[in-house]
This record gives sequence, structure tokens and C-alpha cells, in this order.
Amino acid sequence: MPPHEWDGATYDRISAPLERNGLAVLDRLLLNGQETVLDAGCGSGRVTQALAQRLPRGHVIGVDGSAGMIAAARQRLGASVELIVCDLTELDLGGRRVDAVFSNAVFHWIADHDLLFARLRGVLAPGGRLVAQCGGQGNTPELLDATLQVGATEPFASYLQGFSPWNYAGTEETTRRLRAAGFTDVRTDLVPRPVPYEDDIRTWLKVNALSAHLLRLPQDLRERYIDEVHAALGPQPEIAYIRLEIDATAAASA
Repeated sequence: MPPHEWDGATYDRISAPLERNGLAVLDRLLLNGQETVLDAGCGSGRVTQALAQRLPRGHVIGVDGSAGMIAAARQRLGASVELIVCDLTELDLGGRRVDAVFSNAVFHWIADHDLLFARLRGVLAPGGRLVAQCGGQGNTPELLDATLQVGATEPFASYLQGFSPWNYAGTEETTRRLRAAGFTDVRTDLVPRPVPYEDDIRTWLKVNALSAHLLRLPQDLRERYIDEVHAALGPQPEIAYIRLEIDATAAASA
């Protein structure tokens, strides 16, 4: 299967609702303006830009596994932010440590949270903070049901039978994993949030929600799959959007 690639330019155009959610997460990260902060899964750089504005004497490192996202972020941010194409489960800053890690709407795309948290702890200085939000337990069950329903039918079943790219973790397992990775003062919570699309749900499905599904399908089936999932959701879908909020501190020793 090819790596999960994103259409960064289109994502940037439709991601204002995700930006609003991200700014609320960013407000939980108290800064004095001179820290070095890692944006873990920076996407097209909308929230990264706001983060950089809060660090006039600091430094921002934006990391994303998608070259398309990083290209969109470079266009938005120019040379003001250090940008790196890298899978977060392979994150290595060459021995550098950061004062904080921020992340919005990313961790639920990563299957191995034990490895993810270990990598993030590895780049955090002792006492550094992790502030993040992602899809959590109970997130978008309507969408999950629609993708599994359509994916079980032909001609999609041979590519998508039983497939789900999302890891919607709960609070207890996340707290346990963070502590095992070397974090203290761990706080996790599940909270409802507005769904991250406005009027154009089909574009949101294509560019965001179903992006991993589409990579598994041949080109001639992709638009049909989007149409059938869209139809399965109904004309006015009500999708429960549940976010896992994470606040933790890197322990004095890893």
C-alpha cells in the first residue's frame, strides 16, 4: 500500500473548521514567546502559523508525514518555520530537544500510539509539555458504519473489506501509554466538538476523511466510492465528533 499522501492545497482550502478546533487546543499551551515547539502533524500550516505568531523569540518545527501537506505549509509559512517531512513514529531530531509538542487532529491516523508517545517523549526536554487533541473513543460512528457498509460490497470489498484507518483511543489506555512512555501529570478527556466540515461534506470526505480508503482503490473506483459513502450517510448526516484531549509533561528522566 502506498504511503498516506494528502492533497495539501485542497485540504488547506477546506480546513477552517479544523483550524478553529486547533486554535482552542493551542490556547491550552501557555508560552512565554521564546520556546522551541514541535507541531506534530502540522498539515498545511494553518495552526502552525498561529503558533509561530505566539513565539516571536522562539522557534517552530512543523513535522508531517505528507510531502503534499509540507508543500502547502511552505507556501503559507515561507522560511519562518522549520518544516520536515517525517512519519511521527520515526521522528528523530538528531539529538535536539524541544520545550513543547503541540498536535491537532493527527494521532487518530497513527496505529501504534505506544511508539508515537515514545518518539514524542524522546524529543521533549525534561519538563516539556505535550498538548494535543485527536479523534477519540466514540468518534464518528456514523461515518465508520458507512465506510464498512459500502466497503463490504462489490466492487469495493476486495480492496476495503473490514478496513478502517482510524485509531480512536480512550482515556484510560491513553493515560497508561503516556505514563509508560515517560510522561507525568497526565490528563486525558473525551469531549464533543462540532464536525469539521461546513457545507461541502463530499469534499471533506474526499480530501480528509476517506483519504486513506481512496489510496487502496484504483482510480476508476474512487469517485464512485465517495458517492456511495456520501449516500449511505444520508442527505443531512448527523455525525458525532468526539475528541480525545491530552495534556502531559515529560518526566525528569526518560
